[in-house]
Amino acid sequence: MAVIGTTIFSHILPVLFGFFGLLLIISGILDENNPKLGLGIVLFAVGCAFPYVVLNALI
Repeated sequence: MAVIGTTIFSHILPVLFGFFGLLLIISGILDENNPKLGLGIVLFAVGCAFPYVVLNALI
């Protein structure tokens, strides 16, 4: 049985991480700001892996 509240971890947070990650990637490329670009890449990767890691731990 699934834990109540898993929708936040599977549908909402990864989308937010991915969206802000893409914004930081685009902004980092256009401004030639490497720390911002790196943070965007890490945030996007976390958004991609987040549902698999968290939901395996919860379910």
